[in-house]
Amino acid sequence: MLETLSRYMEFPFVRYAIIVGVLIALCSSLLGVPLVLKRFSFIGDGLSHVAFGAMAIATVLKVSNNMLLILPITVLSAILLLRTGTNTKIKGDAAIAMISVGALAFGYLLMNIFSTSSNISGDVCSTLFGSTSILTLRKEEVWLCAILSVIVVVAYIFLYNKIFAVTFDEDFAKATGTNAGFYNLLIAIVIAVIIVLAMNLVGSLLISALVIFPALSSMRVFKTFKSVTICSAILSVICALAGILVSILAGTPVGSTIVAVDVAAFFIFYIVGKFR
Repeated sequence: MLETLSRYMEFPFVRYAIIVGVLIALCSSLLGVPLVLKRFSFIGDGLSHVAFGAMAIATVLKVSNNMLLILPITVLSAILLLRTGTNTKIKGDAAIAMISVGALAFGYLLMNIFSTSSNISGDVCSTLFGSTSILTLRKEEVWLCAILSVIVVVAYIFLYNKIFAVTFDEDFAKATGTNAGFYNLLIAIVIAVIIVLAMNLVGSLLISALVIFPALSSMRVFKTFKSVTICSAILSVICALAGILVSILAGTPVGSTIVAVDVAAFFIFYIVGKFR
């Protein structure tokens, strides 16, 4: 097994996949903790469906670099969800469900009406559940992911106290002069960027797992915000690395394998938490 892995590591695309997978898992886990605690964890699923619809539009328009279209649409949707979620007539969960289902249906409809491929079902399945695109990353995409990941991690560290305050008691944070709306908006925008980057890794339907599972697993054992955040980041990186290596060795889909490892880790942490 070690010989096989060392042989695979000689290929640049394998190294690129591991780097991108680890970075995306790290960023997702950091933002997953405040999203889960704020009962807004389903935003990842909603925005991933929006990204799917944007990708369908980019495909129909034959945009060479679809990131230029997908990223702005997903970020604008994150801002819209945040604004709509504070409306008393449309609650956050209803807004997410509305945009999520609408974008998914619209994207699939466009791909069928303006078909640019002879295998629509295969293209849709690959986009929703992940494909081998993580193994065909270019150096430019790896650098883009690395730069954005560094920005996310650095911003999270410097704004840790503000995020902590907004997560646990938003009203108190506002009373003390903290611009809670700005930090909520910042979290929404960053999670939108991460979701667009993660589409190549796990697919649109499985992105929420990277956000939710590490945070929930860590909460089974640890009780403080700081310890949960650190454990979530470490666990997410380990699960992503293990999932990618297993998928390479076993020939299984990368996204599904990573999510399966996350689910297994959750049950392990759940049992440990019960005994503890």
